[in-house]
Amino acid sequence: MVNVESHLNRLLAYVQRRDYAGYDPYDALNSPFLEVLSARSKWLRIVFTQLLRRFPLNLRPVLLISKGHNPKGLGLFLEGYSRLYKVKQEPATLNRIKNLMRVLCENRSTGYSGFCWGYNFPWQSRTVYRPRYTPTIVNTSFIGHALLDAYESTGIDTALDMAVRTKGFILRDLNRKRDADTFCFSYTPFDHDYVHNANALGASLLFRIGELTGDARLKEISFASMGYCLAHQRDDGAWPYAETKIQSWVDSFHTGFVLESLRRFLPHHNSPDWRRQYERGVMYYAENFFLEDGTPKYYSDRTYPIDIHSPAEAVCFFSTEGEEYRCLTDKILLWMLKNMWGGNGTFYYRKNRFTRTKVVYMRWSLAWAFRALTTYHVACQKGVGDKNGHQFPELSSPARALAEPPLSGMRT
Repeated sequence: MVNVESHLNRLLAYVQRRDYAGYDPYDALNSPFLEVLSARSKWLRIVFTQLLRRFPLNLRPVLLISKGHNPKGLGLFLEGYSRLYKVKQEPATLNRIKNLMRVLCENRSTGYSGFCWGYNFPWQSRTVYRPRYTPTIVNTSFIGHALLDAYESTGIDTALDMAVRTKGFILRDLNRKRDADTFCFSYTPFDHDYVHNANALGASLLFRIGELTGDARLKEISFASMGYCLAHQRDDGAWPYAETKIQSWVDSFHTGFVLESLRRFLPHHNSPDWRRQYERGVMYYAENFFLEDGTPKYYSDRTYPIDIHSPAEAVCFFSTEGEEYRCLTDKILLWMLKNMWGGNGTFYYRKNRFTRTKVVYMRWSLAWAFRALTTYHVACQKGVGDKNGHQFPELSSPARALAEPPLSGMRT
């Protein structure tokens, strides 16, 4: 067991002093200069974003990029606080949960069929330009799960109401790719990008809402969506990022997202096939993305660059997977604290073979490190496991049927 309290307390002090606002690796187009220069060119948007992301020094102040609240980062902080509050009901933690819920409501994307969230910057992929706050299934799912965590740990009905409202966005605004009796949700309402980990995250959120509210139809939809993801698992247990040739890579933390999502179904969906596929995926994850000393790899076939997401997601997943993986979890966590810790409450973004990128990113680095440390810290004190030692989030008893009333005091 690794004592993470000191790191956790210093990290909390750092982010609380800054009100959870900061820079992001992909916020280049928040620069008024770069936004104007690239206004008519997809490739300039991509180039500017990638150059700023990879540059070892922080040029954002020079480019007039302001620090901001990233909704996904706020959701990850909310998840961590909810986890801490569940084991130790401190009033200060409860106040932070309520404050993060308020800020998330203020920063949600409006004009859609349900509650949803994007990023606080525009971004360009190879196929689609997404303006600021374009909602994604990934952001909405992480935040939706965090809200359900907040509800289960605090009993605040508003958290449940906000989470349940995400189903309207997922069900009515996203596109779908069908395959027999399964389907895959699109990444945003404006594209036909079908990404396996994103679809799995959305499916797991719908399933969890269905469990909490007693909505059997919602659970059926979630089975069909998760079934699509399972149908695309490779024979070796891996999942490609997506189906297109250019997106066929397999990486560590997106593998973790799929497995976390699938794990939510297993205690309640009695399918030996799903269990076998899960166990094959866990084995692939554990055997292909870590060196003997716990060094996490981004891709299975090479070590560098090492992104903070890789150890953070691995600690999140394996620390709640049971005693079988305790040694691996501790090795990864110790490596992360030794190699990615900034010493002043921060974590580094990336480590290359000979250098580190030390720009502080609130969402990408600090929020993910906070999620990892809180998950590990709580798992060491109080675990919830099945007879095989696998750890699962607790599910409260089904909540009342929701008519989705207006949220008092919340912006619509």
